[in-house]
Amino acid sequence: MDVKLSVDGEEIGLNKFATKILSGIIAGAVSALRGVKEDWKVIEIKVTR
Repeated sequence: MDVKLSVDGEEIGLNKFATKILSGIIAGAVSALRGVKEDWKVIEIKVTR
């Protein structure tokens, strides 16, 4: 899986460990939701405060 993280428009570099952790957490949480197909291709999350 490929993960890209940006904060306030600035891309944050992720090593293999961080990529694996973030992708696993996000994919697992989203896949558990009703209505999400098993063969999803892209998940996009935007958080603002």
